[in-house]
Amino acid sequence: MGLFPISFSLIASFISGVTILGTPAEIFNFGTQYWITILSILISGTVVSEVYLPVFARLQLNSVYEYLEIRFNRAVRILISFIFIVDVVLYQSIVVYVPALALNQVSGIDVHIIGAVVCGICVFYTVLGGLKAVVWTDTLQVGVMITAVIVVTGLGTYHVGGFQKVWQKAEQADRIQFLNFDASPYTRHTVWTVLLGSWLYSTAYISVNQTMVQRYRSLPDMKTSKLAVGIFTIGVMTFISICCWCGLVLVAWYSPPHCDPRASGLISMDDQLLPAFVMEIAGHLHGVPGLFIAGIFGAALSTLSVGLNSTSVVLLEDFVKGCCRLNPSDRCATIFVKSIVVFLGLLALSFTFLVNKLGGVLAVTGSLAAIAAGTSFGVFTLGMLFPWTNSKGAFVGAIAGFMIAGWASLGANASLGSGQLVPKKIPMDVAYCPANISDKYFEMFEFPDEENVFPLYRLSYHWFSGLGAAVVIIVGGMVTWITGPKNPAYINRDLLSPAIHRWLPEPRYLDGTGRWRPRSSSDVQIGETILLEDTSSRHRPSIVVKTSETQRLTNGPDT
Repeated sequence: MGLFPISFSLIASFISGVTILGTPAEIFNFGTQYWITILSILISGTVVSEVYLPVFARLQLNSVYEYLEIRFNRAVRILISFIFIVDVVLYQSIVVYVPALALNQVSGIDVHIIGAVVCGICVFYTVLGGLKAVVWTDTLQVGVMITAVIVVTGLGTYHVGGFQKVWQKAEQADRIQFLNFDASPYTRHTVWTVLLGSWLYSTAYISVNQTMVQRYRSLPDMKTSKLAVGIFTIGVMTFISICCWCGLVLVAWYSPPHCDPRASGLISMDDQLLPAFVMEIAGHLHGVPGLFIAGIFGAALSTLSVGLNSTSVVLLEDFVKGCCRLNPSDRCATIFVKSIVVFLGLLALSFTFLVNKLGGVLAVTGSLAAIAAGTSFGVFTLGMLFPWTNSKGAFVGAIAGFMIAGWASLGANASLGSGQLVPKKIPMDVAYCPANISDKYFEMFEFPDEENVFPLYRLSYHWFSGLGAAVVIIVGGMVTWITGPKNPAYINRDLLSPAIHRWLPEPRYLDGTGRWRPRSSSDVQIGETILLEDTSSRHRPSIVVKTSETQRLTNGPDT
C-alpha cells in the first residue's frame, strides 16, 4: 500500500466522531486554550519519528506487543495486550454511540438501530477486505470528514458575518484564552496542562498503539514511515484547528441576539451543540445535513474498523500464537481473525446499550483510553530508553501505573457524577433567551467547594496518561534496582531507541572460537544461536536467534 492511503488511514485512526462533536463543544465551553494542543501533536510526531518508530521499523513485528516479550518476557506482553483489548472494546462503544446520538437528534431514528447499522456495515467490509479494505475506506472517509467540517464551518462563518466578526464575538464572550500559565494541575486548560498533558497522550497513542504502528510498519522503509507520520501530524493539526474554529463559530452564533440552545431547552447535552447548529443554519439546504452526518459516521466507521482489525491481530499474535503457543495454518488464522472481528463488533454494539442506560459510562470509558495509553507508553519507554530495566520492573510498574491512573480517573468521574466536581464552563450571555430558563441551566455554572475532594480526582483530564506513564517508569525503575538491573552491554541495540545508542557501552558477544569480542547484531546468521557475555551472578546468559522473519532476542529470565 502507498504512502498517502496509509497516511490518511493514520489520520482516520486518530480522529473519531468524538473529535468532531467534542472539540467544538470544548472550545464553546472553555475557550481557545485547548487549541494549542496542535503544538503538542507537532512535538509528538517529531518524537515518535526519531525515538519510537525506528525500533518497530527494524523489527517488523506483526503485533507491537511482541516487542515486550522479546525485550522482557511473555507475562509483560500478555498484560499490556490485555489492557489494549479492554481499552479498544470499551472505546468502540463510545465511537458507535456518539454519532448515533447525533443522528437521533436530526432524524429521530432510535439510537440502537443506528448503532446496529453502523456495526453491521463496518464488520462487513472489515471481514471481507481486511487491512487493505480498512486503509482504503479510511482514505475515503477522511475526505468526507474534512469536507463536512469545512462546509459546516464555512457556512457558519458566513452566517455570523465573516472571520473578523467571529473573532470579535468570541472575544466579547471571553473565549479567547491562549496564555493561561496557571501552574495548578487542577485547572482544566492551561499552557502547561494542554502542552505537556496532551503531548503525553498523543505521543502514547501514536508511538506504541497497535492501530497506529500496524499501519506505518506496512510501508517499505523507515524513510517512508517517517514521511507518513509527518503527513499524519500535519493532517491532524489542520483538522483539529478547523474543529476549534468551528467552536468559535458556535460561540459567535449563539451570542446575542441568539440564545444558548441549552438555555432555550433545544438540547440537553454539550455533544448536541454542533448538530443543533447545523440544523439551524443549514437544515433548509438539501444535502448539507446529510454531508455532516456522513462526516460523523465516516469518522465512526474508520475508528471502529481500525480497532476491530488491530484487536483481531493482537488476539491472534499475542494470545493464540504468543500465549497458547499455537501455530495455526493461514486458513485457520484467517477464519479466526474474521470470527473475532464479528464477535468484537457485536460486543461493541452490546456496550452501546450499557452506555445508553448509564450515562456516566461515557466519561468513564473515555478516560480509560488515556489510562491504557499511558500504561502502555510507560512500559515501552522503559524498554526502549532504559536499557537496564528488567522484566520484574516492567510488569510491576505496568500494574501500578494502570491501577493508580485508573483510580484517579474513575474517582474523578465518580466525583463529577455526584456533583462534587463541576467543570468550570464559561457562561454565555442569555439576555435574549426566553424568561423561563430552567434551573438546570444555571446549575452548570454553580461551582461547589472542591477542597474536600481527593487531590488526584481533581486533576485535569489531560494528566491521566502522564500520571500512568510516570508511575510505570518510577515504580518500574525502583523494582529493577531492587531485583537487579540488567547490564546494557548485553541488550541487543535493535531493541533500544537510536536516541540513546550514543550513551550505550560497547556490546559484547561470544564468537564461535569461545573468545569475547564486540560483535554487531548484523553478523548473526539466520538460524544461528549465540550466547551473550554475562559475568554477573545476577543475570543469566542471553540468547540470540535470528530467523528469516526478524532477529529475535530474549534476555533470559531474571533472577
